[in-house]
Amino acid sequence: QLPLLQSGGGSVQAGGTLRLSCRTPGQLFNTCGKGWYRQAPGKEREMVSIISSDGTPTYAYFVEGRFTISEDRDKNAWYLQMNVLKTEDTAVYYCAALVTDLSRTCAPRFWGQGTPVTVSS
Repeated sequence: QLPLLQSGGGSVQAGGTLRLSCRTPGQLFNTCGKGWYRQAPGKEREMVSIISSDGTPTYAYFVEGRFTISEDRDKNAWYLQMNVLKTEDTAVYYCAALVTDLSRTCAPRFWGQGTPVTVSS
């Protein structure tokens, strides 16, 4: 099991900003990407953003233009800067390390512990 350690999150009013961090105590090998997912109460977990191994970011349509994913490979860390937060962004956010599986799909394999983000109106 690869430990992913999350920090950040919390409560903020709509329009505010938060930053999430995720790091591993050691270097990641054979990952095809690093990402952020979220799960709101009563809903399925959904992808928020992924940064591929070549540094290309991908965003879900509902955060495009508001959230930014970045990484610091020297620190084995990646981040999610969340701006202009909306009440509908309220969820538990999880970082993930993605690995190419046997079907050649880049999919999340290792997960952080989750951190709640609450956006109030």
